[in-house]
Amino acid sequence: MIFIVIPILALLALTAVAVARIRDLWAAVMFTGIYSFLGASWMLILDAPDVAFTEAAVGAGISTVLMLATLALTGKKEKPSKVKVMPLIVVGITGAALIYGTFDMPAYGSAEAPIQQYPNPSFVEKSKEDMHGLPNVVTAVLASYRGYDTLGETAVIFTAGIAVLLILRKDQEGDA
Repeated sequence: MIFIVIPILALLALTAVAVARIRDLWAAVMFTGIYSFLGASWMLILDAPDVAFTEAAVGAGISTVLMLATLALTGKKEKPSKVKVMPLIVVGITGAALIYGTFDMPAYGSAEAPIQQYPNPSFVEKSKEDMHGLPNVVTAVLASYRGYDTLGETAVIFTAGIAVLLILRKDQEGDA
């Protein structure tokens, strides 16, 4: 499996660099769709079909349509801008912190990894008493055990939707 994962990660990195370097916004939108499909492929290989499906639907599907709709209301070429040092420093420090955080992770595919240890059978057995009227175990996990995570995801999607609506709305005078 590592022989498939490494090339996909390399393609993800190359696609990200291409998106950052391309000045034609239409091509950049297409490359972001490619990036999302590669990300979905990577998640599918890592046995996360729910995340892969969401990435394909939202990342490549809806996001691409919304970006193309935005391009229809704006120009197709990026305007030149100055390189700002402070955002670059913030991104560099954040990236270094994220990389540092991976040093505590177990080896890829390790049997000692938490994903290989949990959930144990008592997780499903205890979910019945923890459900409080929820119809099945999957709903209990999403609504009870992962409630904060689901709330966070919903907040992010809501914020992104509001941002897109603000970008696409027109002023009273008809200007974009």
